[in-house]
Amino acid sequence: MSTNSWRALVSALADDRAREVYARMVLDQPIDDALDALSPGKRRRVLDTLRSAALISPDGEGWRVEPDVFRVALRSAPAAPRLTGIDRFFVDGRLAVYPSRAADRDAVLAHVVERLATPGEILTEGAVNDRLAAIVDDVAAMRRYLVDAGFLERSRDGAAYSRAR
Repeated sequence: MSTNSWRALVSALADDRAREVYARMVLDQPIDDALDALSPGKRRRVLDTLRSAALISPDGEGWRVEPDVFRVALRSAPAAPRLTGIDRFFVDGRLAVYPSRAADRDAVLAHVVERLATPGEILTEGAVNDRLAAIVDDVAAMRRYLVDAGFLERSRDGAAYSRAR
């Protein structure tokens, strides 16, 4: 099966009539009522659609459901690329998992602070919070991690923040 075989499956099952006929077949229910309600042309199209998607195959006078079609389609799909570096901790630009290894944490914190502020830029706590909210769910914890790890410097009164590295 080709890497695009899933398209035929989705296309076939997107059709209400084909999906109903296929569901009846899977549940081992009679399909005659569903097919009899269709014109001969639509009946033929429904069955051809299911057959071309390899969901069913002829079986003597009737049809048989092909149970392995989904397994085969999934097996033929290309594997998702394995993420490396800090990318494995982010989903759609947001931190999804805070790393447990110190080296990974430092790399993630360095990335976050680069996105947070430019060198020499002075930010209020509100501005830091707003920018961090676009990256992390727990803004206060991330702000604290950045300060504790030395990536972000905080003024004595806590009103101003700047990049340390």
